[in-house]
Amino acid sequence: MTLVVVPVRFPPSSHSAATLREATRVAEERDADLTILHVDLYQRSGGVSRSDLKRAVEERIGRVDRARYVVRRGFLVEETILEEVVAEGADVVVIGSKQAGRWRRMVQKLLSDPDIDSFLRGELDCTVITVDADGGITTNEVDDEGPPLPEDDD
Repeated sequence: MTLVVVPVRFPPSSHSAATLREATRVAEERDADLTILHVDLYQRSGGVSRSDLKRAVEERIGRVDRARYVVRRGFLVEETILEEVVAEGADVVVIGSKQAGRWRRMVQKLLSDPDIDSFLRGELDCTVITVDADGGITTNEVDDEGPPLPEDDD
């Protein structure tokens, strides 16, 4: 079964709502299950429960079919999200553009490589879809045909 993971703030912001709508669309399109993830930071614990998260998401965007609501505690949002993506074996991760920027900075510190999409594709073997506040998307998904072949000079 295909799995889509979407990390969100609590309570969901307007940007989180755009990200959630795109994740829901992707999950429906791929006949996938959806994990809606919130990272509750140890140092700023809001005591968010799964039912709090579900209620807030449904108030923001309506009922979500085939969704699993998960609240993880961690020190670093980006690291906790990556751990969840790996643990769940996600096929697609839908993140807000602000989160993508934070991931880029974290990966750059670790690897001195600014290409987060290639890192995530190589390390996590999943598609990463980035959603901006207006609902525009970018993805690291590659075509099934692969990259174009070099042309012969003959």
